[in-house]
Amino acid sequence: MVLVIDPQIAGISGDMILSSLVHLGANKAKIIDGVSDSQNYLHGSKIKKIDFKKVNKRGIAATSLVLDLDEHNHKRKGAEIQDCINKTSNKIGLSEKAKNFATNSILALIAAESKIHGTPKNSVHFHEAASIDTVIDIVGTAIALDNLNHFEDEIVTLPVAVGSGTVSFSHGVVSNPTGAILGIFEKSGILVQGSKVRDELTTPTGASILVSLAEKCVEFYPMMKVSSIGYGAGQKNFEGFSNVLKIVQGQSTSSLESDSVAILETNVDDVSGEVLAHVIDKVMSRGAKDVSVIPTITKKGRPSHIISVICDSDHIHQLLDVLVSETGTLGVRIRTSDRFIVTRQIITMKIRARSQNFTVRCKVAKPGSNSKQFKVEYDDIKKISEKLALSFKQTEELIKEQVKKQLK
Repeated sequence: MVLVIDPQIAGISGDMILSSLVHLGANKAKIIDGVSDSQNYLHGSKIKKIDFKKVNKRGIAATSLVLDLDEHNHKRKGAEIQDCINKTSNKIGLSEKAKNFATNSILALIAAESKIHGTPKNSVHFHEAASIDTVIDIVGTAIALDNLNHFEDEIVTLPVAVGSGTVSFSHGVVSNPTGAILGIFEKSGILVQGSKVRDELTTPTGASILVSLAEKCVEFYPMMKVSSIGYGAGQKNFEGFSNVLKIVQGQSTSSLESDSVAILETNVDDVSGEVLAHVIDKVMSRGAKDVSVIPTITKKGRPSHIISVICDSDHIHQLLDVLVSETGTLGVRIRTSDRFIVTRQIITMKIRARSQNFTVRCKVAKPGSNSKQFKVEYDDIKKISEKLALSFKQTEELIKEQVKKQLK
């Protein structure tokens, strides 16, 4: 099964993801009983009322968290919230995966605050996140995911809407997204996107839950058969869109893995073969997944080449620099593309050729991928070919024969 979290329009908060899971079918009584135990481990906080209700957000029937708290502490150490989450998780018997998720969520929030303020993690103080509702959001989500067995599913997220404008909080007025949001998403691989909505669409708790839950960020829905949809409503109302988080559960229709890549392309008509060869080597050394050079004819009958580079989003800018500086091109086209790939692993194998022992690396389709394909690393074949004074083709055939025997 695959679970797609869709925060492209309304962003994500802790109560929105919890409510969307209840809408999907999580046992709300079990969630309420479980999170109610948390008030025993957080002095000065009392849950007066907690429930889930059906609401309508601009034409979308959704579920919303109803919460009434008696809160006397408005500043707490992050470690206190973490301790409450850990004790509650143990008390209510969460699975190990659920416990790890809950712990990782609060640690992501603490780490971001620690970096922003330049203080040790054990000294971080929460203000907005100091309330017991942070515990309710994280522990409640863990209970719901456990109840629905979603920790066994592939979980992906689409890009996250963060809004724009400014946000007022305990330290004053800051631009949106705040430092905490950016710190949580930093190096997570999750894409964020602003909008004309001059308000905070994604909260720190929602962001920390998302980075601890999603295995990867995709720009498009994966190929799947939809089985159920959950809509979790936020507390605010906006003009022009429904303030709901959408979670879609479905069955993957492919045994292949999927991801998203960037494709950089440029046309060049005034570079030599030597320059093209140099560009290929340089972009591959700078993080490209693959590169192609395609002969073509452009305007006025000019013989030209299309240089096409496949890479992930982290390497786009440095590869752009290479293409511009090395070819002199005046423009590079960029697009994103989803792709399906055979699940593979790189294994090291011992082989013997011409009475000599060698080690080679092979990309091999993993068991369960319905494929017995393998590919021996080019550099290893080349080295052995030179060592044995054989042609590349002869060496490749020798190696493949032994690899096939070992893979049987």
